[in-house]
Amino acid sequence: MPSIRSHPLVFLAGALALAPAWAIPGSVLDLYGRVGWARDDNLLRIPENAPAFDGRRADSWVTYEFGAVLDKPIRRQRLVAVAKLSKVKFDHFRQLDYDGRDLQATWHWQLGNRFSGQLGGAYTQTLAPYTDFPSDERNLRKQRNAFFEGAWKLHPRWEARTRLVRDRFDYELSAQSFNDRTEEVVELEGRYLARSGSTVGLVLRRIDGSYPNRRPFGQGLLTDDFKQEELKARVDWKAGGSLPVQGLAGYARRSQPSFGTGRTSGANGRVTLLYEPAGKLAWRGSLWRDFAPLESSVVSYTLNKGISLGATWNASAKIRVEADAVRERRNYNPRAGFNASGGLDDTLRSASIKASWAVKRKLTLSAALLRQSRSGSPVLGIGNFKANTVAVNASLQF
Repeated sequence: MPSIRSHPLVFLAGALALAPAWAIPGSVLDLYGRVGWARDDNLLRIPENAPAFDGRRADSWVTYEFGAVLDKPIRRQRLVAVAKLSKVKFDHFRQLDYDGRDLQATWHWQLGNRFSGQLGGAYTQTLAPYTDFPSDERNLRKQRNAFFEGAWKLHPRWEARTRLVRDRFDYELSAQSFNDRTEEVVELEGRYLARSGSTVGLVLRRIDGSYPNRRPFGQGLLTDDFKQEELKARVDWKAGGSLPVQGLAGYARRSQPSFGTGRTSGANGRVTLLYEPAGKLAWRGSLWRDFAPLESSVVSYTLNKGISLGATWNASAKIRVEADAVRERRNYNPRAGFNASGGLDDTLRSASIKASWAVKRKLTLSAALLRQSRSGSPVLGIGNFKANTVAVNASLQF
């Protein structure tokens, strides 16, 4: 039952790829390269009471990555583009070897003094998570994203915004083709712009999820199509400059006929607090309660409640240490006709620490340690597991 949650392999590829996400000030185009090594003692997230694939749980892999970053102002416009190409090679499970892609482009546009926004797209190809999917076969996931955002300043203190997003997910493995889907988001917002730089807005959002491949179930076919409508408040509060609060929370109603009564609703959203004093230590924390897709013959989505805490220590001008901990409880919602007396939930926990050293202006070395665990849900056949990952990387900017 794969979810869209990132597998630690994907997490480390992103968290440890310390090549810049933007060009060096004064530079329009920058190139970089990265090489990394990692090892995981439970690569495929095999439950503790289940046999290992090929008699092995652990494996190591090497990542080679090359990328380019373009940041070009064009009068009042700005074009930002990032292209990353990677090759990942495993030591034992060589069938998982793959070529990664991460292409992004955003045009920050402005017309006169009242109209502005963004237009862009992205394409990502990476290994899908194995957290809820027991297999040793390669399963690449391709994600295509397109978005448009426009803002109209009605008054120096008031603004109207709209946002359109389309995400498409495609899975390489034929057994996972039922998880292919398209999600379309339409969002309208009116917000107040305070003199301090803080903003408060009211957001109307609609999400339509469409699954082109129907899932066989019994003598018929299941659909995972859904609609979700939201009314939320968005807050970006800059409290004193060192204690910003960001939040998007409110009410959501979800309609998905393939489970239970086909409709559920309740509080939904995320709030993030950042504490950034003038010293070397910064703190962050988040709380969330939201719906997430989880493709299965007995479960169609989860209601996730989570908390994360993190800290960044800038030990010196060249050394930075980051630590994060996440706990998320997933409450599964069964389809109609599935009877279970309890145990329709589990908990995912992860903790990580990462250190980076800017050896020279364009050379950075980094290392990270990640631990992840899942409590499991025996009723749904989801076992508990533990996994530890260690990784080291070197990146060079040209």
